Amino acid sequence: MPWLILLVSAVLEAVWATALGMSEGFTRPLPTAVFAVAVVASMIGLGQAVRTIPIGTGYAVWVGVGAALTVTWAMLTGAEAVSAPKIIFLLGIVGAVIGLKLVGGTKDSAAEAGDDLR
Repeated sequence: MPWLILLVSAVLEAVWATALGMSEGFTRPLPTAVFAVAVVASMIGLGQAVRTIPIGTGYAVWVGVGAALTVTWAMLTGAEAVSAPKIIFLLGIVGAVIGLKLVGGTKDSAAEAGDDLR
């Protein structure tokens, strides 16, 4: 469940980042309101997820997924140019996030591993 919460929070990160760009310096009310709601919800979800997932792993996954979704959305809507290098680097981010999930574990598993070293 913490990983699902983290992924939803990362989607909300992409929402607030996109809304931030559309708010034109917080001068447009609707994008500003979307930004405010999404950033609070995203942070609450991140906070909940890292109660179980180590902060380094959780934050890296949250930022990576959010950034990849933000750039992908910008390319799909024409706000940003599409290029082969961008797509390759986005796939690299996604690959790194998957790798972190595979080796990430939980705080409990990290503590148990530390116990083995003592």
